[in-house]
Amino acid sequence: MIVIGAGAAGMMCAIRAAQRGRSVILLDHAKMPGEKIRISGGGRCNFTNIHAGPKNFLSTNPHFCKSALARFTPSDFIAMVDRHKIAWHEKTLGQLFCDDSAKQIIRMLLDEMQAAGASLHVRTEIAGVEKTEAGFHVSTSEGAYECRSLVIASGGKSIPKMGATGFAYRIAEQFGLPLIETRPGLVPLTVDQAMLESLSELSGIAVPAEIRNGKAAFREALLFTHRGLSGPAILQISSYWREGDDITLDIEPDIDLLGHLKKARRANGRQSAQTALGEILPKRLAQYLTERERITGHMADLSDKVLLRLANAVQNWTIRPSGSEGYRTAEVTLGGVDTAALDSRTMAAKHVPGLYFIGECVDVTGWLGGYNFQWAWASGFAAGESL
Repeated sequence: MIVIGAGAAGMMCAIRAAQRGRSVILLDHAKMPGEKIRISGGGRCNFTNIHAGPKNFLSTNPHFCKSALARFTPSDFIAMVDRHKIAWHEKTLGQLFCDDSAKQIIRMLLDEMQAAGASLHVRTEIAGVEKTEAGFHVSTSEGAYECRSLVIASGGKSIPKMGATGFAYRIAEQFGLPLIETRPGLVPLTVDQAMLESLSELSGIAVPAEIRNGKAAFREALLFTHRGLSGPAILQISSYWREGDDITLDIEPDIDLLGHLKKARRANGRQSAQTALGEILPKRLAQYLTERERITGHMADLSDKVLLRLANAVQNWTIRPSGSEGYRTAEVTLGGVDTAALDSRTMAAKHVPGLYFIGECVDVTGWLGGYNFQWAWASGFAAGESL
């Protein structure tokens, strides 16, 4: 069998299939395997999330991911990490990271592949794939291969500078599998030029926030940038946001801001609203919002209605992004190979015997925080288990 794509899903699939006695060749056009693993988590690899479950994934069919996720869980991957004596720690919201380096995870996967007998070929361009009576004919820059089973694990379009391409989608279309529209996910959002100029003085400010879009809401850090909005809360909501939608910023959502402002008015009526707000928010942000709302004078002279308006400016701030930064900075690709064309237990194409799709190229996308790696491990394991 041949696996195309030496990322998280492809390596896991190769490991499991080889452990089960299959002859496995893993091909990738990159210089090194696991490049996205290497850069993930600030170089420490957020390799899974202990809370990973179907609720943490977006898909046209939200039930599709259940089988794979149930059969290879975060605990299963942690057990592998522990077996290789890789030290790790839990950060916020169940996110697990290496204490040292993401390269340890790559080394672990390579060691597991070698032990199982899987063969890795990097710097190998795929020229074409054809169906044969016996399986598939794969033409590459280092020659042709024949295989009974072919697994596509080449990822999505996100971060093209890392070598990402639309290869998986082209193969899916070649064999008649439908695609769900692809778009960047877990990506910073941009704003129009007028708003960008208005927000320019806030660049670099980070605050706790809840960001809402329709029924979706995420409570993490919000970062103002020289391009627009970023930070974990924005990356999370970006997967739900569609062009033309508004998002709502609730900054410091755990604070009763109106109550704070009223208390500040009673305690020191001679201070300004900007000063009172600056006790809660970064001073530049407090100045920006009070000036935007044209609130001046002493707190003692401000009515409850004016204080409510200021509180809403902070905790019910509606913005309409103009777009996103695109695949250049997107951590994942939303959409992809339609799950309706795949078997959820094996990841096999229902109508093309021997063809499998796993990982990011499938229409299953996780939240920020280790969920997409868990889908890669789980979908790769599911395919490897069935081959």
